[in-house]
Amino acid sequence: MAIMKRVSEVFQAKANKVLNKVEDPRDTLDLSYEKQLEQLQQVRRGLADIATARKRIELQASQLKASAQKLQDQAAAALTQSNEDLAREALTRRAAIATQLEGMKSQHDQLVEQEAHLVTTSQQLQSRVDAFRTQKETMKAAYSAAQAQTQIGEAVAGISKSMGDTGLAMQRAQDKIADMQARGSAMDELLASGALTDLSGNSDAIQAQLDAASQNSSVDAELAQLKAKTASAAPAAEITGGETDAQSQSNVVDAEPVGSAPSDPFALDDK
Repeated sequence: MAIMKRVSEVFQAKANKVLNKVEDPRDTLDLSYEKQLEQLQQVRRGLADIATARKRIELQASQLKASAQKLQDQAAAALTQSNEDLAREALTRRAAIATQLEGMKSQHDQLVEQEAHLVTTSQQLQSRVDAFRTQKETMKAAYSAAQAQTQIGEAVAGISKSMGDTGLAMQRAQDKIADMQARGSAMDELLASGALTDLSGNSDAIQAQLDAASQNSSVDAELAQLKAKTASAAPAAEITGGETDAQSQSNVVDAEPVGSAPSDPFALDDK
């Protein structure tokens, strides 16, 4: 039994927590105001019923009084005609009407008392409803202002859900941009160092011009060197021009010693 009671209390606490979280005080205040208006309407309907009953009794009393007065006149007329029995009958009926009027007067007095009590109750309840309505609107305005202030504070601090989601999205974008920038810088460094080559075949145009200029400068230097060697070899040929072909061939044979190592077939001869 104790376990069931504890389980019930736990579920009730959980339910209260959920209700407190989703409950809007403004809706609760409006609901309370509507209930008070319903109570006020019930009191007014009761007051109207009592007033209607009182008025009905008053109308019946007026009719009975008229009947009693008529019987009184008929009794007097019967006496003038020396008809005492008829006069007595008329007065007997008038006495019965008087008894009914007494009972109706008692009911009328009770209804008047209840009506007065309900009028006072209705006035008091109306005053309380009006005061509650003013207090309700004030509290609703204060709650709305507090809610707006809280939302503005959360937005400024960046801790609200929407702002938090926006902040996370911006952070992800910044991280992605930083990664792409770092990757781009790393690729530029690797390409500049020669560790990576441009496999697409689209080299830099300026770099191509620089490479061509360097190659042309090397060719020009080699051509100038060759011209200088040719110019220095021409006078020597003129001086030794009287040698025979056999001597030239002998000189060529003597120039290459037997058993020397062959030259590098891949090296260019600068002589």
